[in-house]
Amino acid sequence: MENIDTVLHARWIVPVEPENQVLDHHSLALHRGRIVDLLPTQAATDRYNAAETVMLSDHVVLPGLVNAHTHAAMTLLRGLADDLPLMTWLNEHIWPAENRWVSPEFVQAGTELALLEMLRGGTTCFNDMYFFPDITANCAERMGVRAVVGLIVIDFPSAWAQDADDYLAKGLSLHQQLRGNPLVSTMLAPHAPYTVSESTLMRIRDLAEQHDLRIHMHVHETAGEVESWQQQHGQRPLAMLKRLGMLSPQLLATHMTQLTAAEIEHCATAGVHVLHCPESNLKLASGFCPVAQLSAAGVNVALGTDGAASNNDLDMFGEARTAALLGKAVAGDAAALPATQVVRMATLDGARALGLDHEIGSLVPGKAADIIAVDCATPETEPLYQPISQLIYATARHQVSDVWVAGQRRLADRQVVGVQSEAIVTTARNWGRKIGNSDAG
Repeated sequence: MENIDTVLHARWIVPVEPENQVLDHHSLALHRGRIVDLLPTQAATDRYNAAETVMLSDHVVLPGLVNAHTHAAMTLLRGLADDLPLMTWLNEHIWPAENRWVSPEFVQAGTELALLEMLRGGTTCFNDMYFFPDITANCAERMGVRAVVGLIVIDFPSAWAQDADDYLAKGLSLHQQLRGNPLVSTMLAPHAPYTVSESTLMRIRDLAEQHDLRIHMHVHETAGEVESWQQQHGQRPLAMLKRLGMLSPQLLATHMTQLTAAEIEHCATAGVHVLHCPESNLKLASGFCPVAQLSAAGVNVALGTDGAASNNDLDMFGEARTAALLGKAVAGDAAALPATQVVRMATLDGARALGLDHEIGSLVPGKAADIIAVDCATPETEPLYQPISQLIYATARHQVSDVWVAGQRRLADRQVVGVQSEAIVTTARNWGRKIGNSDAG
């Protein structure tokens, strides 16, 4: 028998690759942080001698979820300003609050709270855009969560940087520091066309090519934003990005609720990735991303929650269900966005957008062991006819029982491992009192 670190015996395994496959009574063999085998349980029992054996008799096992668009530290602003349109929410509430409160301590407290929430909900990798990305990177590495941290750029000063030169210098320095890190990588993160100048975007385009970095940006989030830009510049933001040569597989365009058929075709031809955040878009009444049309054109669409200040959670199971239901309504087609596609959007398609699909997003031997187990022995998910459909249309995040990132167990029987959860929650609560008292004053 072969000695390995861990074997997971599952009732069902959804490997994502190949698509729409459910393996009954199968097992995963893990060693040195990677998947070494996926095989029937009896064969695994005969072949492997594991230091740890985990029985998941009533569980669906699948790849860890990839949250493709977050502002993790904004958990500390959860519920601060609700039921408002985007620009009112930003200009009159969120940006003033950030000017008052954002600091390394704020980002650490908010990110730690976000990581607790994400781990408990089955997210093993997140793509972030926020100030003090060095703090976010440190939190992710310390808590054992895979992350892509955005090297944020915006045209106004913040507690993190003073101007575009300062943002880029600090960002590139962090990129160099994180080179070779097994869990945390980087990409350039200009906030949006309306907050980053054309000359800075051109520099970002050149730096992306020079350092082989992707670009993560809010694009076409609301009709008002697009109309205002067109009035000022005589073209839509996507047309400007096309003119600058920024429509490419390096671009991760977030939201994309306002798209013409021609723009969808341009994105498909160029290989642009779209990061879909349905719940944030619904809550802010930003519009509807035409996911079915994008997918039919060949655009890779990944799934994100946005920040907890506008969602108001980091629940990828909830996001996936909303994406499936909304996608059908927008397309006028009940067959649009089937459960299998939405599971892929939340896993492999997210990994593909981040350039990590060679490492994560599916349960394939050789890939990193980023894995979650969902307990389906609950009233909410019985009876169970089709595990993939049940994951999208019935499963809630509290059913995630166990999580592994790079083969390390990060959630065991619904308890986060190696983290002082109570201290993190207490710190966040104290921040909430301080911020709330200030706002009330």
